Parts: sequence; C-alpha cells; structure tokens
Amino acid sequence: MNDASNISPLDQARILSEALPHMQQYDDETIVIKYGGNAMGAEETAKAFARDIVLLEQTAINPVVVHGGGPQIATMLKRLGIQSEFAAGLRITDAATIEIVGMVLAGSINKQLVGYINEAGGKAVGLCGIDGNMVTASKVTRTMVDSGSHIEKVVDLIGYELIPVLAPLATSRNGQTFNVNADTFAGAVAGALKAKRLLLLTDVPGVLDKSKKLIHELSVKDARKLIADGTIAGGMIPKVETCIYALEQGVQGVVIIDGKMQHAVLLELFTNLGTGTLIHK
Repeated sequence: MNDASNISPLDQARILSEALPHMQQYDDETIVIKYGGNAMGAEETAKAFARDIVLLEQTAINPVVVHGGGPQIATMLKRLGIQSEFAAGLRITDAATIEIVGMVLAGSINKQLVGYINEAGGKAVGLCGIDGNMVTASKVTRTMVDSGSHIEKVVDLIGYELIPVLAPLATSRNGQTFNVNADTFAGAVAGALKAKRLLLLTDVPGVLDKSKKLIHELSVKDARKLIADGTIAGGMIPKVETCIYALEQGVQGVVIIDGKMQHAVLLELFTNLGTGTLIHK
C-alpha cells in the first residue's frame, strides 16, 4: 500500500479538486456495490474497501453493499464434511447446507464487514433479505445459469446516513429460506432502487475478448452477441445477464471490476481512468 506521506499536500489538494465533477455526478445518488467473496481477500483488503465505502457516504453518495461468500461457504462446508453440489454454476442448497450458508453469510461475513465499516467511521447496518421480509424470492426451476430469483421489494434504508450491508438470503411466500446468487441479488436490489450505478466487484478484470484483452465498454446489444458467439462464457454469463437485467430495471450503468485492485470503487467513480467493463443500454 502506498504511503500517503509521500504525496505532497499540493498534490493531495489537486487530487481532491479533480474528483469534484465526479462527486457532483453521483451527488445523492444510490450506488449498489456487490462485494464478491473472491474479492474480499485478506483483512487489510476488506478494511480498505470499508474505508472507501465510508468515503462514498461522506461525499453525499448513498452506498448499498451486497456481499457474497462462496469461498467462505465452501470452506465451512468442507470443515463440517458436507458435500457441495452445483448445477449450471449455481450451488444446490439443501436443508443441511442452507443452515451453514445462513451462518456464514448473515453471520460471520456480514457482521465482519459491518464492523469494518463502523470502525472506519461509518454507520453500517447488517441485514439479509429475510429480515422484515425485505426480499422475497421464488425457487429456481430452470437449468440456465441466468435464471435468478425474482426480487419483489426492498426496505428503504436510503438517506438516513446508514450504509446497508446485505447478505443474499431471501424468503419465499411460504417462509422457506433461499440462498440467492449474490450477483442476482445485487442486480435485483439495484433495479428496485433505480440505482445510478451497480458495481460488481469480483476476481477478474472485467469482460475479456477472445484474445483475453479487457473490453472497457459494452452495450447490451453487444453483450448479448458476445454471449451468443461464446466470447462471454462460464461464470461470466450470469454476471453479464445480471447487468442486463439491472439496466432493464432502470439502473443507468453497470461495471464489472476486479475487486482485488486497490481502491477499485474510487477509481471507477471518482477518476477519468475508470476500471473494469462498463455495460450500458
């Protein structure tokens, strides 16, 4: 991590000044950030992410954090001797597994991230979709990876200086608990909130072309073409489908970002450089 003391006060002031137009663009806007389990990394990485989220809130942006936890869930299931099963890239969550998933997502990961944000001076509140029937879902019945759950409503926590940190668990109309893919959950929440931006922080730089070079910008039409011709494949398909869904629900832009990059969120929102792949209508 670079030592800030190496930057002169004049350079620090210039950096802040250059960020002003970007801050004005997102003034009082909602930004949904999906913080993937693979992007969380070490404790210092998570703490740096939390500090950046607090900075967003201090600049009159309304951040909403949705976190994943796939690797952490897999580690706990292995420790307990419970076999993980997957179909079409999604975890099959039976009765034994959902108890562990809830413990990891709504328990350890959620509260740890809330703690980091509060430690950095924010006011985070940790929730999952089950709390107050905030999010309802229907069971996935198709086998395509883009067949996510149908999010119906979101509790309004925006504008109270609180930073919602949401674990991707939801409940059905008959009270059954579902483990929702975190990308799908974040896309639906962003759509329901009509967020200005949805940022998907993951462990890859963004969408890559056939030569494995980063594609900096894509329209929905072009994204669908890349799925059709196989350029976008594997686990990137549900992420891009989530982006498309969010855009169709009113989100203005979605960016897939390498969450392991230092200050990735700030680079994307507050600089001309940007990072990752921007998908738009």
